[in-house]
Amino acid sequence: MTVLTIFQRPDTINPLRELTTFEDIVALLAGAGIQLERWRTGHITPDTSEEVLLTVFHDDIERLKQQEGYTSADVINLVPTHTERQSLREKFLKEHTHSEDEVRFFVRGSGTFFVPIDNQVIRITCEAGDLLRVPANAPHWFDFGEYPDFTAIRIFTNPQGWVGHFTGRETFH
Repeated sequence: MTVLTIFQRPDTINPLRELTTFEDIVALLAGAGIQLERWRTGHITPDTSEEVLLTVFHDDIERLKQQEGYTSADVINLVPTHTERQSLREKFLKEHTHSEDEVRFFVRGSGTFFVPIDNQVIRITCEAGDLLRVPANAPHWFDFGEYPDFTAIRIFTNPQGWVGHFTGRETFH
């Protein structure tokens, strides 16, 4: 289930508010310039190839490319036994920005984004079917847990793919 929780810094344990209704989450995020939509996923397994996934979701990806000027897409697939899971988690847990939108479509599993806004932090846990767009230059970080089990399509403007600019600010998860 998609869940949005708001925390007041420095208290990162006791939430101010939690939303579980998709429409309420979409509305709150829109007020912060963050877009969330739902796509159909069908039956996807961890061993579904990148080529197959990009073919299955080709029309939706192309629609976004046409609307927003994105140029490329790739797939990130992390499973609990992935040899680089710890180093990747440490990297994504650091607050960073991008010079382009961060666009993630969760095909399988789930992951959690954190977006600080003023002295609050929005925590949004996305599940299979969720497409999240964090706007360019918005600080954020991402947590997939100690034992990740998700597949996501990443959509970029920059053909180099994921390029993060780390802020050096403290995060939580």
